[in-house]
Amino acid sequence: MTTASIRGATALAASLILAAPLAARELSFDPAPTETCLAEISDGPQAYECIGRAAMACMAQPMGDTTPGMGFCLDSELWLWDGKLNEAYQMLRDEYRAIDADRFEGTPALADALRDMQRGWIVFRDSRCEFETAQWYGGTGSSPAFLGCMMQMTAEQTLYLWSVFHGAR
Repeated sequence: MTTASIRGATALAASLILAAPLAARELSFDPAPTETCLAEISDGPQAYECIGRAAMACMAQPMGDTTPGMGFCLDSELWLWDGKLNEAYQMLRDEYRAIDADRFEGTPALADALRDMQRGWIVFRDSRCEFETAQWYGGTGSSPAFLGCMMQMTAEQTLYLWSVFHGAR
């Protein structure tokens, strides 16, 4: 579920990066720290420790600690989690559609409830991240604050959907 907020955040991050010195544009994002962490976990709650690992490694590069650098790194991990969120949502939706096909008449449709929950979550996520941003009063930290919030909340929602999927049957 790509939203206008994510597209807007990406446009903001891109504009900051294009305005940055050449060294900041030479940052590279490697998803391996987050992916490796996720592959090595033994239980669901440990997965929360993986959030932000790739962004932090990216920000450890020269110029990664600048506002444009932080924006690039956080936005890159946001897109990593957004892809995982879409996959988790699709898996759970497919599972619930199969369950709904055999449900008793009059019982709620799980796939519809999932869709409604996800739509509500998007509104909540966007509002919360806009609130996080407002606390920077338009200062240079507002873009990393927004992207960091979007990344964190998108990752947490992904992990939540994964946990529901694994308990769906």
